[in-house]
Amino acid sequence: MTASDILDSVEERFALDDTLDMLRVRGTLMARLQVHAPFGLQVPQAPGAAFHGVTDGGFWVRIPGQPPRELIAGDVMLLPTGAPHVIASDPAGPTRLWDTVAKAHAKNPAGEIILDGVGRPTHVICAAYAYDQEVAHPLLSLLPPVLYLSGQQSPKDNAVHSTLGALRRELATTSVGSGIVIDRLIDVLFVHVIRAWAGGPHAPGSSWLRALRDPTIARALSLLHASPAESWTIDMLAREVSLSRATLTRRFTTLVGEPPLAYLTRWRIELAARHLRETNDAVSAIAHRVGYTSEFAFSRAFSRLRGRAPGRYRADVRRH
Repeated sequence: MTASDILDSVEERFALDDTLDMLRVRGTLMARLQVHAPFGLQVPQAPGAAFHGVTDGGFWVRIPGQPPRELIAGDVMLLPTGAPHVIASDPAGPTRLWDTVAKAHAKNPAGEIILDGVGRPTHVICAAYAYDQEVAHPLLSLLPPVLYLSGQQSPKDNAVHSTLGALRRELATTSVGSGIVIDRLIDVLFVHVIRAWAGGPHAPGSSWLRALRDPTIARALSLLHASPAESWTIDMLAREVSLSRATLTRRFTTLVGEPPLAYLTRWRIELAARHLRETNDAVSAIAHRVGYTSEFAFSRAFSRLRGRAPGRYRADVRRH
């Protein structure tokens, strides 16, 4: 890998990491399953995201409005908005509510919930992710209801499967600090699944995620994220990334879906909304922190994108 490749990779990770930090994505282990056919588990709508990784065997996934899909060992599935779904030994058949099953079945010494049956065992790692529901970054709107990554179609040493393997090994130990390591690995899995999907053939052609694969636009995004309060102009940004003004605007808009300064405005408002939720700082101070010299201009931009004035937004959020 060349120095340029390393820089490009850093730029890509910076923008993605920055946004995931804004989303406050945090994962926890929901369950480990050892299930035998026949079985059918109905998983209800979740407030965040849900993840299933098959470490042995296989099962079918049923999602309303979509044809059933089979997952086998090495496959992973992420439901970014926690869509209701069924995991079952067959593409059709009866199901039981997940909560009822989880409460009725004890765990084995390995920590797995066992559902007895006549078929070969299927081992599944299930995780849940919580994130800040107030964040409206395009990352969430760009993701489909379910992301599938095939173990057979991916390199065996890719980041998703390496992390899943590390998680499986950690779950098999009782070492001091295992709980912390498990939670961190689950967090890392979310990032790797998003990155793998963004670089795959099914990601949208025009999206913030695909833009991270373009080194120059990833650099532009990184600059905007690193210094949102800077008085950016197209000319300034074009000089930083060594493109002409017209080329930068065209390529950024094609890949991201909006011009650079429109993206900057939305990113500033995301940052401001976070400050409004998490601090007691004056609106004028927050406006200045995210790059506005006029509180009036900030309030107008915030109201246009969030549908409420900054003060009203803060009051409404805190009431809930």
